[in-house]
Amino acid sequence: MGNFANTILNWYARHGRQLPWRETHDPYAVWLSEIILQQTRIQQGWAYWERFMQRWPHVELLADATEDEVLRCWQGLGYYSRARNLHKAAQQIKALGHFPDTLESIRALKGVGDYTAAAIGSIAFGLDAAAVDGNVYRVLARHFAIDTPIDTTLGKKTFAALAESLLPKGQAGTFNQGMMDFGATVCTPQSPRCGECPLSGSCEALSTATIDQLPAKKKKLTPKQRHLIYIYLRHEGQTALHRRGEGDIWQGLWEPLLVEDGPMPTLDGQVSLRRQGVRHVLTHQVLTADFYVANLNSRPQLPEGYLWTDEQKLDNYALPRLVELLFERYL
Repeated sequence: MGNFANTILNWYARHGRQLPWRETHDPYAVWLSEIILQQTRIQQGWAYWERFMQRWPHVELLADATEDEVLRCWQGLGYYSRARNLHKAAQQIKALGHFPDTLESIRALKGVGDYTAAAIGSIAFGLDAAAVDGNVYRVLARHFAIDTPIDTTLGKKTFAALAESLLPKGQAGTFNQGMMDFGATVCTPQSPRCGECPLSGSCEALSTATIDQLPAKKKKLTPKQRHLIYIYLRHEGQTALHRRGEGDIWQGLWEPLLVEDGPMPTLDGQVSLRRQGVRHVLTHQVLTADFYVANLNSRPQLPEGYLWTDEQKLDNYALPRLVELLFERYL
């Protein structure tokens, strides 16, 4: 077990990625990077991390921002619940008076799970905690040939216990970052670089030709298919928007008139189809959107919650990426 950890530490010392949040032990900077990178590639998340750090260099400033400001800064990253949780957690930290420094207290922050708490705790505070993410699951499953599905309770317990047993005490932060980088650059999901892997001599999956089968998963969800019709209303230089509510995708974001599973409304004016069948894939949903532009003679009666705003002020509203794409391409 010790040889495994030492190999990862030595590899990381030579090949670890140079990232700005690794140049500090500021828990705010580390926490922000972990939240942004939960569902985002480093190449994309890097710019957002810098944007947040420049606009809100301290957690108290982020806590004092409005949710709309945070969502607008987050726009384009997707999984917007992360942004809302980030804002709420910043308010928790401000109320506490300092950044929490135990696993239990970090875990109590909104939007922070076991992995994120372990990553923040080990990197920012030197806590001996193993952070198990997708990269770590893959490295461990392949090296030790563990076929227990990682998306089961037993699988999560098995890999968490194994990761803890491998953890070099006092070097948890470095080891965790090494495992993340190793999985992201060497033991990759497709076409892993086994010829360059310093663990190839002891890798069970390599010796048994089962690399492509690991890690194993049990659940196979069929994505839900949804058809959306967006109608961009225009009247005297203004358009109508409404904020999406709870219980569905894109909570708190703004969008034009939406028709889903219902008839097209009757509108007094010229309506034109600008684009049909724009496809947008989410984790568990596949959306197909038709886009209409309606130049109105008068303002129609709209459902509750819609507001009229100047078209020139659309940049002030945080929009779902699908709506943003429609606007960019067809307005």
